[in-house]
Amino acid sequence: MFKLDEIRGLADVPRVQARSRGAAIAQIFEDRETTFSLFDERISRVAQGLIAAGLPAQSRIGFLGKNSDRYFELLFGAAKAETVLVGINWRLALPEIEYILNDAGCTTVFVGAEYYEVVEQLAARNPSLSLIVALDGGHPSWPAFDAWRDAQAAVDPLLPMRADDDVLQLYTSGTTGHPKGVRLTNANYLALWEASEAARWGLFDAEQVTLTCMPVFHVAGCNMGVFALAQGSTNLILKDVDPYKILEFVPRYHVAYALFVPALMLMLTQLPQSASTDFSSLRKLFYGASPINEDLLKTAQQLFACEFFGLYGLTETTGGGTCLLPEGHAAGKLRSCGTAYPGVEVKVIDGEGRAVANGAVGEIVIRHGIVMKGYWNRPEATAEAIRDGWFYTGDAGYLDDEGYLYIHDRVKDMVVSGGENVYPAEVENALFGHAAIADVAVIGVPDDRWGEAVKAVVVLKPGATVTADELIAYARERIAGFKAPKSVDFVSALPRNPSGKILRRELREPYWRGRSRNVN
Repeated sequence: MFKLDEIRGLADVPRVQARSRGAAIAQIFEDRETTFSLFDERISRVAQGLIAAGLPAQSRIGFLGKNSDRYFELLFGAAKAETVLVGINWRLALPEIEYILNDAGCTTVFVGAEYYEVVEQLAARNPSLSLIVALDGGHPSWPAFDAWRDAQAAVDPLLPMRADDDVLQLYTSGTTGHPKGVRLTNANYLALWEASEAARWGLFDAEQVTLTCMPVFHVAGCNMGVFALAQGSTNLILKDVDPYKILEFVPRYHVAYALFVPALMLMLTQLPQSASTDFSSLRKLFYGASPINEDLLKTAQQLFACEFFGLYGLTETTGGGTCLLPEGHAAGKLRSCGTAYPGVEVKVIDGEGRAVANGAVGEIVIRHGIVMKGYWNRPEATAEAIRDGWFYTGDAGYLDDEGYLYIHDRVKDMVVSGGENVYPAEVENALFGHAAIADVAVIGVPDDRWGEAVKAVVVLKPGATVTADELIAYARERIAGFKAPKSVDFVSALPRNPSGKILRRELREPYWRGRSRNVN
């Protein structure tokens, strides 16, 4: 249970748990175990290091690395130092990473060994990167994280902590080709903890183990670790999403709580080793980030034999919104996203902002303290996304007569592939530079493994020739691999309306024909 009478924000989490559960294990990562007392001490050292670096209040520090215990030391250490951690998707291409660091104004970045070469290239042309710390050590020029941290005083700075302070900045893909920084505050997390506790899914027992296996640059992956630590549960961290290690770790550490995206759940259900794995320690299994196939969900329920909680939320809502409780699974609501958390307002509106009747499709909007502070340095985008306190999700859906929410389609053109958000504009911008392309549109098509796959529909210039493989390789040089198209269709012309807008729904229709919903 969250100690909301003692915790006023992220920086209080390690302090409170060190006082109440100092000798208990806070984190397990590879061969490292950390007690809550040591965790709090290290966080204070991190905070002192950030203060010594001369970082002003609310300045941004970058994190580019795989999941590790050091991520959470930095997250809470940044909060104690009144600074803000910027989690960077390591799957992005170098120009995209550079854009985020520049957009956030990061002068300090913590980087994992896998990305030393990337940051070396960035540092060579970005002299503003004044402090680069090697998370895994072994770099000839940068200080090793452990040595840098341990050289600082183990004294809690006890700086002022305000509800409206930003504590985390995560980037979402942008409809215009550039990602936007989502500003999450202490108040957002306090609201999320209170609402998730009232919704009955967010309660973790202090004596249990929570598995953090989804990437921490996503709000869902980060939140699993934060929820565990905030309630005194042990945060067991997996560096990569490795289904074989998950099958090993669940019985070995008696994991009680975990979150899987549908693509990972599918992998786990298909592994022959799953049939002989002991999942009896699992109490709660959360799933979300993309819609789930009903048959897959039934198979997973049989395999894991624990309580299932389907979560719908966005980075902009601190990951919160609606929850399909275990009884909802039993009541035949498997295709729904559940009902709104107590106190969270969710409605479906038409193009004029009016609530539509139950069963009618419209845009899903959410209002509550979980809604982000706004987009970093994007006042116009913030004003468009948040109106009268309502966050406009861009998702199309409907509510049934019992208040259960169903996702039907997307108002925006976003593709969700394996839990990753891909905006067509980003992919189209990458492809348009190819000399053979006259016109291009990107859509999501059904994929049994990833939910959706990115497809490019291309019009070639007269006399030009190029293969699908060549275009895919061209895109992968400019954007992250998961954003690059998995297939390419060649057409003579793209369907457009009189104003010239591409009719994506018309492009998508043949691939989705015969399915009950237009997301997978």
